[in-house]
Amino acid sequence: MKIQKLLPQALKGLAALALTSAWLTAAATEPCGDFGECKVLIEINSTDGDIGFHFLGDGDELVKMEITDPDGQKVFTDKAKGPLREQTMTETFLESAEPLCWNDPEADEDEDIVTLEDFVDLWTPGLYVFSGLGAEGEMAFGSTMLTFVLPPAPAEVEFELEEEDEGEYEGEISWSFGDDLGNCTPAGAYPDGVELAGPGDIKLWEVVVEPDYDDEEEPGLAAMYNSLTHVVRIPGGAAEFEVEIPDDYLGNFPANTPLKVEVGAITWDDNATFTEIGDLCVTPDGCEDDD
Repeated sequence: MKIQKLLPQALKGLAALALTSAWLTAAATEPCGDFGECKVLIEINSTDGDIGFHFLGDGDELVKMEITDPDGQKVFTDKAKGPLREQTMTETFLESAEPLCWNDPEADEDEDIVTLEDFVDLWTPGLYVFSGLGAEGEMAFGSTMLTFVLPPAPAEVEFELEEEDEGEYEGEISWSFGDDLGNCTPAGAYPDGVELAGPGDIKLWEVVVEPDYDDEEEPGLAAMYNSLTHVVRIPGGAAEFEVEIPDDYLGNFPANTPLKVEVGAITWDDNATFTEIGDLCVTPDGCEDDD
C-alpha cells in the first residue's frame, strides 16, 4: 500500500497521541515511533544572520521516506532507485537553504532576505510526521514537533590561549547566556508564536573549533585542514559556560593556522542558535602575514 493512502489515518492517530501523552516530548529525537530517530529544527547563525530548516530521519532498510507538516502538506519525499533501492536507505539528513534574515550592508544586492517574520509565515509549528516504506513493503511511522521556542544567541564569546609547556598551548572558550537572536533579531516585536528560550530550555551547548583557511586564497591548506573540527558538548545547566581545547588538537596545525569558533545553544526541541567569532589563531601572538 502506498504511503499517501495511509497518511491521513496515521496523522489522526499521531495527533491524538500528541494531545494525550508525554511520549511525544520524549520522542522529539529518539526513539521516534518506528524510526530510530527523527527531528525537525530551526537553526540560526546569529553572526552571519541566516536562518534555516533542518531535519533528520533514521529508519531501517527504507526505499522511500516522506515528511508531512501539521497542515497535511508534504515537505519532503525521498525515493531510492537502482542500486540504492537494492541496498536500501537508513539515515537521511537535509538542510534547507539558509537565506539572510537581515539587510546585511555587505551582501549582494540580489541576496535573498527571509526575515524571522517571513520564516514563521512559511513554516508551521506542530507535529511533523515521518513515514517510510521498507524494502518488503512494510510501513514505518514516527513524529516529532517543530516549535518556535528559539534559544538566544550565546553572548560574550571569547577564545583565549594559555601556554602549558614551551610551545604548547591550551585554548579556553567562554560565553554567557544571551538575550536576543543577534542579526536575526527583528526590528520590532518578535512575531506571534516566537518565544525566546530561557535557561531551563537549553538542553546543551555545542562548541566548535575549526581551521579557517580561505578556500580561494589557500585552497591546498583549506582542503587539508578546514574539515578537522573539534566539537565539545556540555549540558545546558553546566555551572560554568566554558570549555578547554587541548594542545592535542591545536598542536596538530602549523603555527599560522587561522581559526574560527562557534558556540551554539540547543533547546530540548533541538532548535539551535550559534554565535561565531573569527580572526583567531593557534598561537597567542596571532597569525603572521606571510607577506
